[in-house]
Amino acid sequence: MFATKSARRRLAAGATLLLLSACATAPVGFSEAAAWRAQAARVEIVRDDWGIAHVSGERDADAVFGMIYAQAEDDFNRIETNYLVSLGRLAEAEGETAIWQDLRARLYMDPADLQARYAASPAWLKALMDAWAGGLNFYLATHPQVRPRAITRFEPWMALSFTEGSIGGDIERIDLAALEAFYGGGRATIAAASRDLEPRGSNGFAIAPARTAHGKALLLINPHTSFFFRAEQQMTSREGLNAYGAATWGQFFVYQGFNERAGWMHTSSGVDVVDEFLETVERRGDGLFYRYGKERRPVRTAPVTLHFRAADGTMKSRTFETYRTHHGPIVRAEGGKWVAFAMMHKPVEALQQSWLRTKATDYRSFLEVAALKANSSNNTLFADAKGNIAYLHPQFIPVRDVRFDYSRPVDGADPATDWRGLHRIEEAPHALNPANGWLQNTNNWPYSMAGAQSPRPEAFPRYMDTFGENPRGLHAMRVLGARSDFTLETLRDAAYDSWQPGFAALVPPLVAAWDRLPAGAPLKARLGQPVALLRAWDFRWSKDSVPNSLAVFWADRLMQDLTPEARARRNQLVETLLAETDDAQKLAALADAVARLEREFGSWRTPWGEINRFQRLTGDIVQPFSDAGPSIAVPFPSAIWGSLASFGARPYPGTKRWYGTSGNSFVAVVEFGDRVRARAVSAGGESGDPASSHFNDQAQLYADGALRDVYFYPEDVLAHAKRRSRPGE
Repeated sequence: MFATKSARRRLAAGATLLLLSACATAPVGFSEAAAWRAQAARVEIVRDDWGIAHVSGERDADAVFGMIYAQAEDDFNRIETNYLVSLGRLAEAEGETAIWQDLRARLYMDPADLQARYAASPAWLKALMDAWAGGLNFYLATHPQVRPRAITRFEPWMALSFTEGSIGGDIERIDLAALEAFYGGGRATIAAASRDLEPRGSNGFAIAPARTAHGKALLLINPHTSFFFRAEQQMTSREGLNAYGAATWGQFFVYQGFNERAGWMHTSSGVDVVDEFLETVERRGDGLFYRYGKERRPVRTAPVTLHFRAADGTMKSRTFETYRTHHGPIVRAEGGKWVAFAMMHKPVEALQQSWLRTKATDYRSFLEVAALKANSSNNTLFADAKGNIAYLHPQFIPVRDVRFDYSRPVDGADPATDWRGLHRIEEAPHALNPANGWLQNTNNWPYSMAGAQSPRPEAFPRYMDTFGENPRGLHAMRVLGARSDFTLETLRDAAYDSWQPGFAALVPPLVAAWDRLPAGAPLKARLGQPVALLRAWDFRWSKDSVPNSLAVFWADRLMQDLTPEARARRNQLVETLLAETDDAQKLAALADAVARLEREFGSWRTPWGEINRFQRLTGDIVQPFSDAGPSIAVPFPSAIWGSLASFGARPYPGTKRWYGTSGNSFVAVVEFGDRVRARAVSAGGESGDPASSHFNDQAQLYADGALRDVYFYPEDVLAHAKRRSRPGE
């Protein structure tokens, strides 16, 4: 006879308690295990037919416990790796080569400081951090087969080390080679980072009811990140929580997503919120001092001890004496001066803002959360069920003296260069319900957010944007202004519109250069057929397009004629290629592209889908690729030429085909009204385990740009439920 459901749960709970006592990776007290077990009993995880976890809890903290447990089920390795990075402990797993990345993290992440901030946090936030740590530790205790690389126990304060869900935080602007040269006592051994031109960021569109077929606001959520960087989840509680969307592995809030009444989409911003100050440092006796006006202030010092795994597997350590001024930590030297690095460091407020915005139900409540001013790097596109659409610039924007050029290090000895508090939200570019009826950001400047209704750049300090316009921004304005009857389906079509404005600007001059060749020129005959295809091309991508292959290989070769400084101006790359390459270079690059296609693929008439591929063979964070392995044709290319859908691909050692690792990672279209409706797709699948049926089950949908229905309401979730469980069962 089968046991009742309640009896099964009692048996499971008893077995779990025994397992906790016997198999934990770190010592677990009886009372702690009992507390985890009690919290797990207040959580239910429903996995739908795509493996997506819909987590419900009695309280918000219970939902946090369940959602982080579900994340660990899907990919504990990515959770741990994110915290090895944020805690400055990566070298414990990967060896001494990672020690400079760890030192960079520890310039800001002091465990004692975060422990004190945790202790002083509001009770409600401490409860969430406690639940976060409990969920991860409960997972490790009930999964003894999982062997962490370094973190065998998570403490609640650790959540404060990683509070901003972007793929690269402000701290990554600190150059590791320069950091090693300064603190390593000699020349840097880290190779300078290669100039990767692939756009990183996102697309966000918000459409007002007046421009939609059903009179309801719409939102496009389209982050462009490295693949598999976030989990797709839903978390609900009886305390008003009901958030769905993309959560960065290891974090307990939905970073880009929606609830029943409102949605938020973050795009990487070009606002300048990170500055460097040149410090004039001198030694006096046994101390170091830096000039500040007429003062000589002491340089603050602090030892930082880092542990690393040696080649023989043993754990060793190195201790560094670190330095800082009131501007921030010293990160390098330049021209005989030390350089202090200034950025936002508000971990408690950042975690509060990241959590509270998921519970905002309209623009007013969302703006109240934004008043915490702990978002430094993200623009936000917003829509709600009341019909509001809005654009917000980052809220942490230091006020600076516009006489100085903060795009370069400024004189830290001059008090006039200091930050003067933060701008008010209304002092930054923003918009609420513009007359044109739509808003967009594609990591371009904010001065085209609403087309002709956008704020003007001359009204703001120049540090409000460092990016300028980009081809995706021009493309977005074109598709959003083309219709006034948007639906979920046509918003999806806009997000995958195949026109490439970069090639629309670049290819005609190439064709004209061929036209100007004399009849007997060798390239006249050699390039005649390729040029004929390019001349007739509509500059749209597709997996069957030969002109797209020609154009991509040609532009890839033509960029090699630019200086590294010119290539670094990625948002102005099209203009730079037009201005700084002549007819001979353009034609020679096309000849080289044709020859390369023939050499690598057997014919220059190779369709784009034969080259551009999605492949996921393992759950490794750094993926391997093989032309011998299964892969899927992807029609959309890099966003660098203005494609709104982004697929950052390139060849790898041993491959001829190009494999994508970044770009469209999560795509969702959302309609707000009496009931929320949404469709979405994630790159690959929800699980990081190759043995899981959800490792790659969304790959073809992803390549096709075919969004699946989102199961948001309980009746829909249960209708598609494939597994119902509680953590630890």
